Amino acid sequence: MSAAAGEHAPPSVERVLVWRHGRTEWNASGRFQGQLDPPLDATGRAQAARAAQALGRELPAGTLVVTSDLVRARDTAQTLADVLGTTLRVEPRLREHGLGSWEGLTRDDVARDLPEQYADWVEGRPVRGRGGEDPAEVARRALAALADLPTAPVAVLVTHGGTGGRLVEALLGLGPEHRRIFGPLGNCHWTELAHQGTRWRVLRHNASATGGAPGLPRRSGSETGPDVAEAAGVSDVAVAGSAPLPAGATPDDAAPTPTDADAAS
Repeated sequence: MSAAAGEHAPPSVERVLVWRHGRTEWNASGRFQGQLDPPLDATGRAQAARAAQALGRELPAGTLVVTSDLVRARDTAQTLADVLGTTLRVEPRLREHGLGSWEGLTRDDVARDLPEQYADWVEGRPVRGRGGEDPAEVARRALAALADLPTAPVAVLVTHGGTGGRLVEALLGLGPEHRRIFGPLGNCHWTELAHQGTRWRVLRHNASATGGAPGLPRRSGSETGPDVAEAAGVSDVAVAGSAPLPAGATPDDAAPTPTDADAAS
């Protein structure tokens, strides 16, 4: 699979859910996590349990559950693996975007102490001097993890806001100039894609266990309701089974208005 194009050889898995982990205390307090490893908080554990039950009702037999090796993702993923009665696959290439010197800092810390870097982040430019990973490398490793999966009807990739965003963009062939087309994933929200013909198509974005009725996400592949593209980048509109999501930010997107620092980790 190529990070530079939406067209590539047919994948071994033709339907993918990119699922962000549940909330951590650091998410709630606006602290950048990156590859540091805080656990889910009580809210995050409840989010994971609710989402796992909802997804378990719609995913077919043979679904793969593949997770980042960071504990907040692993614990989220384990809830779904338990519901499905399947073995969890741990994949370090799905871990979060490394944020270098920002890891462990709050947005306020960065704005106060590193104003030039903060300005780059707010404007969506590459952050100079922060260290960590290049977004293109994050996309490459996530694509490689997907390419190495065995044949299955569906793969649920349990990952992080930054890595999930870069993976979705790469599958769709979107470059850095398109990074803000899709709003960032909320905690325990997911994006669903299907491979159709020679390209990937988004079926749902920012879907959650609380979207749809009664509390169940829209069945995958539904052709009713608004096209996801109509709401691309509009995070406060419910889309195809999505619950409203306040604007957030991945490590390379504009600064968020709520407390979730990376939207991302």
